[in-house]
Amino acid sequence: MKELALKVFRQPPERLNCAQSVLHAWREVVTDTALTVAELKPFGAGRAPDGLCGAVYAACLLAPDRAEELKSAFAARLGSLRCKEIRAAKKHSCADCVAEAAELLEGKEDTEDARTSTTTCETNDADRA
Repeated sequence: MKELALKVFRQPPERLNCAQSVLHAWREVVTDTALTVAELKPFGAGRAPDGLCGAVYAACLLAPDRAEELKSAFAARLGSLRCKEIRAAKKHSCADCVAEAAELLEGKEDTEDARTSTTTCETNDADRA
């Protein structure tokens, strides 16, 4: 799934953002059509709720029952959940975030319908540390 996400991330003709790229790969592997790629266009480049990285935001939307696990693993590997902090650290590229989120999401695929609730991806006070 990681390769599928990276294949479309910022690449012509679609030039998908981080959130859209993770969703695109998920749809290819799981054939889930609950969300459209266009629906995640507003959530790239740090515009996900609370400044979350769009890639991890998309992963949480697609596997809401695993959202906390995904966020914890993502933060452990990339140093933060927030796009601005990840980019400021200059240790990981946006492509790294897309690859990591896709890889984590693929770990235990949830083939149930994706839910569109953003509450599973909003951070809590513990995530702000």
